[in-house]
Amino acid sequence: MSRSLKKGPYVDVRVLKKIEGKKPEDTEVIKTWSRSCVISPEMVGFTFGVHNGKDHIEVLVSEDMVGHRLGEFSPTRKFIKHGGKMQKELEAKKKEEEINQAKAAKTAAENTSGK
Repeated sequence: MSRSLKKGPYVDVRVLKKIEGKKPEDTEVIKTWSRSCVISPEMVGFTFGVHNGKDHIEVLVSEDMVGHRLGEFSPTRKFIKHGGKMQKELEAKKKEEEINQAKAAKTAAENTSGK
């Protein structure tokens, strides 16, 4: 549900104070815990360290991000990979192919240097 037009977008005052009067090129990462803060045009060019529950993830704000929230660009869940027997077989096959390619390249290099 979007916020009413009468109220306007929620922009955290503390975040605005941190960027007030500064240039994006001169400032370092601005740490914030305010994931619900809406990105405003004044924030474009700044790098924010948005907290995801464990650590701060760096988010470089661009013009396309205006109107979105800071938390949208800092995922809170980390995807490792899907596992299982099939996945292990595929990874083993891929590794074996890489080894074979490396061996073929090595023998090709030896053959050309021997001539």
